Amino acid sequence: MNVTGLMRQAARYNARRTAVVHGDRRLSFAEAWERGVRLANGLRSFGLAPGDRVGVLEDNSIEAQDLFVGAAIAGLVRVPLYARNSYESHVHMLDHTGCRLLVVSDAYRNEMKSITDDVAGLEDVLVRDAGYEAWLAEQSDVDPQVPIEPDDWYIIRHTGGTTGRAKGVAYSHRSWLAAGRDWFYNFPPMQAGDRCLHVGPISHGSGYLYTPTWLSGGCNVLLDHFDPADTLDVMERERIAYMFLVPAMLNALARHPSVRERDWSSLKVIQIGGAPVNDDTARLAADVFGKVLYQGYGQTEALPVCMMGPEEWFSTVEGSNPLRSAGRALPFAYLQIRDPEDPMREMPIGDEGEIAIKCDGQMLGFWENDEATAERMTSDGFVLTGDIGRLDDNAYLYVLDRKDDMIISGGFNIWPAELENAIQDHPAVIEVAVVAAPHERWGETPVALCVVAEGAEVAADEIVELCATRLGSYKKPSVVEFRTDPLPKSPVGKIQRKVLREPYWAGQQRRVAGN
Repeated sequence: MNVTGLMRQAARYNARRTAVVHGDRRLSFAEAWERGVRLANGLRSFGLAPGDRVGVLEDNSIEAQDLFVGAAIAGLVRVPLYARNSYESHVHMLDHTGCRLLVVSDAYRNEMKSITDDVAGLEDVLVRDAGYEAWLAEQSDVDPQVPIEPDDWYIIRHTGGTTGRAKGVAYSHRSWLAAGRDWFYNFPPMQAGDRCLHVGPISHGSGYLYTPTWLSGGCNVLLDHFDPADTLDVMERERIAYMFLVPAMLNALARHPSVRERDWSSLKVIQIGGAPVNDDTARLAADVFGKVLYQGYGQTEALPVCMMGPEEWFSTVEGSNPLRSAGRALPFAYLQIRDPEDPMREMPIGDEGEIAIKCDGQMLGFWENDEATAERMTSDGFVLTGDIGRLDDNAYLYVLDRKDDMIISGGFNIWPAELENAIQDHPAVIEVAVVAAPHERWGETPVALCVVAEGAEVAADEIVELCATRLGSYKKPSVVEFRTDPLPKSPVGKIQRKVLREPYWAGQQRRVAGN
């Protein structure tokens, strides 16, 4: 089986159903598939062959749907670029994946006007401007029926790291289908005609729900920006059943003044991912939207591994705290805690270590980067996530922090996320980051950077005492700073701890300190 063949079958069996919605535009499966066929033939007219890579810079749109389908029909490998990345990042991603063509929406044409000069192998740029529809209509509507094998490459996504160059993670048709299947394993069954809302770009996290929705005869509803009021309007008007949100989006929707006045009876699943979710946000959203919240764990390199539905997420389990966990392993994934110093040694239940995972939706390695692959993959086929975690006696996974963000203070290991989770429970704190700063006596010490509401009254001592009570005195921050401006975030919305940490280490030769 391959993505293209299954999408072709779904388009035939659901020809008259609505496949995609963007604003006032609606396409049936037959119309969407025909546009994909025409684009596939248009891409082939550039001299591209199956397996060639095609970069794309776009927002959600009908035209984005064209490429999602058209690249698959032509047997081409999509390399999505992210609009919030720098030009230098675009150059790197196109260059190291050997893209021969770049498809760019008209909104980004000026940003990419010199790209062919900076990417040696890039031969052409297809700009979707006012002439795109006429050009598309001129292309053949005869399906080229390109032979595709299950292990042919389907897409190359890039890691969202905040330091160094992003690494390419290639999915085959087989692994992409497996990832989508496992995402939906714990969800209520999708019925033909159910609607899935994509607030984030389908080129990234939300895209994991796109293919399963198409294959189920569902309708993919596209938004090209996130505005809480607009999103709530679309959710209600289009009778959305499934959607993917990062925690910041969920928080904004759940706290909107109009949210309790609306009809959410069509909702089945709000999938939360991309970052940890605050307890208060999760509880509030569950109260507002009902029993529809699902939380998953995985990363671009391997996913999904854990999944937890509303009944389990908000349950009481003796010896566990599901609300603070990332759930339990899916039936078809291996999940282990490995020794950070000896990644071939599995840690006992309850001990902290590096989370290691193995599943059908994982990478085979980083694209053209054997050195990075060797660092992240073990000889027995597990992906080392770089996350530190532990499993409890009921097999719930707790993600404690990123391996590289660990603070060593007086010989004790302190994970910033532990402090952040505690501090976020303070009613005045909107968001928080904990970073390491050098300390003459302890080597390193935690610094808490708290964003509070304008005019909020909160003292540093309150934050320190909160952490000491919850986590123990040795884990409390020695410095607490307050601000009202949002913390800096990466293009995929993750707080950039390393950027926040840098001023404290000015003049230091290393970004670690010993006592």
